[in-house]
Amino acid sequence: MSQPHNLPDINRMSVISATILLAYASSRFVTLPAYDLGLQLPGIYLSIELNVNTMISLLVSALTAIGTDWMISNHPALRKKKTYQHLILPGLTAWVIAVSLLRLPFGFQWILGFTLSSAILILVMVAEYVTVDPDDIRHPLATAFLTAISFTLYLILAIALRSAGVRLFQILPAMTLASLLVTLRTLHLRLQGRWFFYPAFVLAVVIAQFTAAVHYWPLSPITFGLVLLGPAYAFVSLIINITEGEPFRKAIVEPVLALFAIFGLAAWLQ
Repeated sequence: MSQPHNLPDINRMSVISATILLAYASSRFVTLPAYDLGLQLPGIYLSIELNVNTMISLLVSALTAIGTDWMISNHPALRKKKTYQHLILPGLTAWVIAVSLLRLPFGFQWILGFTLSSAILILVMVAEYVTVDPDDIRHPLATAFLTAISFTLYLILAIALRSAGVRLFQILPAMTLASLLVTLRTLHLRLQGRWFFYPAFVLAVVIAQFTAAVHYWPLSPITFGLVLLGPAYAFVSLIINITEGEPFRKAIVEPVLALFAIFGLAAWLQ
């Protein structure tokens, strides 16, 4: 029988949430010297600045993943199952939130973003807890929520990096990695726990090419994000439809319509 009433242990959830939120809040008051890592190549100089924002982004992402693993470890339905698949989205969520928050000036916008982001992060961890048990009656709802959040995070990351004026050699690996993680987790959620590594890597390569192609176009941050979101969502939707046994002519309808809709919205907002 399913256990639809299973929820995370409130004490563990409180400790994890408090630690993560403290890390976010402290980022506004901690100042450390920045280190510049440069690499001179023929005809180009690559420079990466390691500062407190970089360290906090990585730290919060790692803390969230570790905390989610600790929270899930006492789920009655876990038994001897692996938990690594449940750490992908919480870690990605924490990273995208950190990248976005650290670029906002301190004030009302930052406080509002901090509050909403904290709520979303907690909901993501709770949803991952629910998806541990496939028989949980809330599993479809949690799956839909995590799928929507995955692509929303992908869009937010693209917009945030574009707004910050990040150079191509920095935005390229970030968007490629994000597309890989979002694709892997979405397909795993929607297709009964099966892993699709090859399609995920193919999409990551395609997104890398799209990112490089449109990086120097005069696009607004929102349009830039939508242009990258369109092929990612369409490709994942196509894989899901084909895997579920739909004929190709029928399987391709939804992805094509979604692609045109997203590109149309991008053109309208440009």
